[in-house]
Amino acid sequence: MTYADQRQAEYVAMRATIAHRGTVRMALVPLVFLGWAAVAVATAAVITVALSTLVPLLVLVAGFEAMFAIHLNVERIGRYLQVFHEDDGGWEHVAMQFGQRFPGTGADPLFERLFAIAVSVNYLPVVLGCDVSEMVVLAILHLAFLVRMRVARRAASRQRDADLARFREIAGTLESRP
Repeated sequence: MTYADQRQAEYVAMRATIAHRGTVRMALVPLVFLGWAAVAVATAAVITVALSTLVPLLVLVAGFEAMFAIHLNVERIGRYLQVFHEDDGGWEHVAMQFGQRFPGTGADPLFERLFAIAVSVNYLPVVLGCDVSEMVVLAILHLAFLVRMRVARRAASRQRDADLARFREIAGTLESRP
C-alpha cells in the first residue's frame, strides 16, 4: 500500500468515525432520557424522600458527560482532518467557516437545553415535599450540574479554534523535520 493509499484510508476511516459517533450521539439522547425517566419513577416509588432525586440526577450527569465526550472527540477528529488531510476548500474548513460566520444557526450539539429542562423536572419532587435544609442541599447539587453544563458549552465553543491551532503547530513541527 502506498503512502497516498494509507492517507486516503485514514481519511475514510476518520470520516466514518465522525459519522458513527454522530449516530451514536443521536441514539444516546433518547436512551439517556428514557433511563432517567425510568430511574426517577422507580426511585420515587421506592424511596419517598427528596434524596431520591439524586439517583436520576446521576443518570442525567452521566448521559451529559457521555454526550460531551463524544462531541469533543468528533470535533478533534474534524480539526485533525482539516489540518492533515484537506486543502482550504474541504468540508471541515467550510463547516468551521460557516460556524464562525453564522453563530447560533446550528443545532445544540450538547443537548444542553433538554438536559436543563430534565434537571428542572428532576428537582420538582424536592419542591413538592421536603424540608428547607434538604431543599437547599439538593438545589445546590442540581445547580452544580447546570453550571457544569455551562462550563462544558464554553469549553466546546472554544475547542475548534484551540485544536486547530494545536494541530497546525504539530503539522509545522512535522514539516520542519529533516
